[in-house]
Order: sequence, then structure tokens, then C-alpha cells
Amino acid sequence: MRALRNLDLPPSEGLKTVRKPVAHDSAVRHVQGNAPYIDDLPEPAGTLHAAPGYVAKVAHGRIVSVNLDAVRQSPGVVAVLTAADIPGKNDCGPVIEDDPVFATDKIEFCGQVVFAVLATTRDQARRAARLAQIVVEPLPAAIDVRDALAANLHLQPDYTFRRGAASDAIARAPRRFAGQMRIGGQEHFYLEGQVSLVQPGEGGEMHVWSSTQHPTEIQHTVAKVLSIPDAWVTVETRRMGGGFGGKESQAAQWAAIAAIGARLTGRP
Repeated sequence: MRALRNLDLPPSEGLKTVRKPVAHDSAVRHVQGNAPYIDDLPEPAGTLHAAPGYVAKVAHGRIVSVNLDAVRQSPGVVAVLTAADIPGKNDCGPVIEDDPVFATDKIEFCGQVVFAVLATTRDQARRAARLAQIVVEPLPAAIDVRDALAANLHLQPDYTFRRGAASDAIARAPRRFAGQMRIGGQEHFYLEGQVSLVQPGEGGEMHVWSSTQHPTEIQHTVAKVLSIPDAWVTVETRRMGGGFGGKESQAAQWAAIAAIGARLTGRP
């Protein structure tokens, strides 16, 4: 049995599309504005909207107290999600499990999510999220590489790819050049922001629409936080409105929050 029969195609067959100006399969719909993104989909009856709650001006600190009473009493609020509402594992890290869906005891970067508000409308959810009273004790923050080197901070243990004695070769080099350069960080500007819509099923299964580059990663994350089999989670990605790498792992947290809310309320 030959598994690579397509390699036997004559050259004319293999170049039907290679080097040709083939149109993108959604090009016409994009130009006409008819390509439906997640926010364009009709919302199922009873859909709730989630807004994240976070501490905006602290890059590193210890969470002292969280008071969400005013958030829960705000108009239109149906539920408030925290780490205590997660039936599975509080983590949305795809490879290294060090990225909580909701922070519990410490803040590790500006804007880290502490809770999420579920409300009847998006506006109500966003207004309610601002009413949280979160007290954080600031801790020293490593903002760039120089700060991390000075404090001997490492994301992972160091590792080296080595062949031969580099130090000897450098010592014998007739010329050496050393210098520094700084490049400012820049956030991606997506055509479609991070977004997810989750429809709960009748038996605990979840149908997830996610703007992601990695549907399988979203499936694994949602199953992990809900403590259900992967097979119970269906992830649909029709298009994602720009990726650049930031729609892979970073999409998981928003799918997880929507799925936790759907599980808790039984509503999309």
C-alpha cells in the first residue's frame, strides 16, 4: 500500500495552485462585510455577558482582601465568578500550568483577572466590575529583563545548546563587538478581540465558539477547568480576525470564563 500516492502526480497537476494568485476562501465575504465573526452570531435566548474584574495599577502584589458585595448588588448582575466557582483546575496555561483563570492570593501582572461578572447586558457587566473593592499589598516588580537579571529571577531553569568550546573560540577571535539595544513591547491590534461564546448542553457538554488559532488547546483547557472529558467539549472556529500568535494560548482564559459561567447558570 502506498501512502504517498499524491507525490506521483505529474508536474502540471502539482502546480494548479502553487505560484497562482488564488483568492482567499473568505475574501468576497470579507470585502462585502458578510463574514460572520463571533460577535455577529445571533445570541441564544438568555445569553449572559461576562466582564473581567482586575486590579489595574499593580504589577506585582499580595491580595489582602476582595469585597464583591457592591458588584453582586449592581443592576443586571446574575452571578459573580471567582476561583471558588471552578469545578476543576484553576489554570488556563497550555503547557506549563502556572496561569490561573482567576488570581487568588497574588497579582503577577497589571490587569490579571481576579473575578468575572455575569450580567444581562455587556454594559451592565462592565459597570458592575468597576465596583469591586480589592486591596493589594504591592511587592517589588521586575518590569524588564534587566530587573529580572538583577533579582536573579527565571521563568524556567536555564538551558544551553552547546557544541565545542565557545569560550576558547571567542578568546582567539581577532575582533569583538558588544552592545545593547532596546525594543519597546507592542500589543497586537486584532481585527477581532479575544472573544468566546459557550452554549451548555443538556448533559453537561459544552459547545464553544472561540476566536482562536488552536481549537484543540481551547478544548483541553475548558475540559480541565470544568473537570469533564475532552470529548464533552466541541470547539468551533470559523474565522478569528487576526492571530499573530496572541490568539493561541491567550484565547483559553476567555473560553474558560464563559464555560464556567455557562456551567454555573445553565445559560449561554
